[in-house]
Amino acid sequence: MFIKGRVIKAINFNWHPECFRCHSCNVLLDSGFIKNALRPFCKECNMREKSKYQNQIMCHECSTPVENDMIRFKGEPYHSYHFNCKICEQELNSNAREIRGELYCLKCHDKLDIPICSGCHTPIDQERIVYALGKTWHVEHFACAKCEIPFNGSKHFEKRGLAYCEAHYNQLFGNLCFVCNSTITGDVFSFVNKSWCVEHFSCYLCDELMNQKTKFYDFDSKPVCKHCFEKLPSKIRSTILKANDTKEHSKSIFSWIKDK
Repeated sequence: MFIKGRVIKAINFNWHPECFRCHSCNVLLDSGFIKNALRPFCKECNMREKSKYQNQIMCHECSTPVENDMIRFKGEPYHSYHFNCKICEQELNSNAREIRGELYCLKCHDKLDIPICSGCHTPIDQERIVYALGKTWHVEHFACAKCEIPFNGSKHFEKRGLAYCEAHYNQLFGNLCFVCNSTITGDVFSFVNKSWCVEHFSCYLCDELMNQKTKFYDFDSKPVCKHCFEKLPSKIRSTILKANDTKEHSKSIFSWIKDK
């Protein structure tokens, strides 16, 4: 019906003054109103309306409860039917994906070939991508498997398909010195299934430090320098030589691992 005379313009509509009433109690709203979900309410009815949905998620677009097919866009909840796919323009559902401020249906999103983070299993739409362990990661999700602190570009160590910071890699898989029982972070001397720090690899009898060029012998699974070996009784030397099968210790039993 055409309106003659006074017109009330509200909520994108024109109203006869006598028709502009509360959506709930039908009282005239000549003294003011409150808009709720594109409907006019008096103050009292609006409070009752809001209390009905106090524990429900409200759509950021239409201010009504979102019960099914909710999507979050730029951090806010919406009914999915308020949006269409950026590419195919089909109405979206709760499977919609947001990439760089645009929404896509699942089918179109998969065609974009966007890398998925192996940590949170969501698309990586940032410029910085970490490629490690044969996978892709958000920078903040590529972290030590033990302490879960992100590497943020720092050195990491790989073992059995997992990445570790240096401290926890050494703690879990590093060599422990036979003398001080600490993780060896530098060069490693290995002999008969034992490891030594450079500063602790010494002769069992005289405690003189030895290096990768020192000649030594296996004396009851302990390293003995040539000088101390020659002081041993001849019978013991013969037994050691037979066991060693050489005057110098076999390289297959002794190894020196230089720290990189």
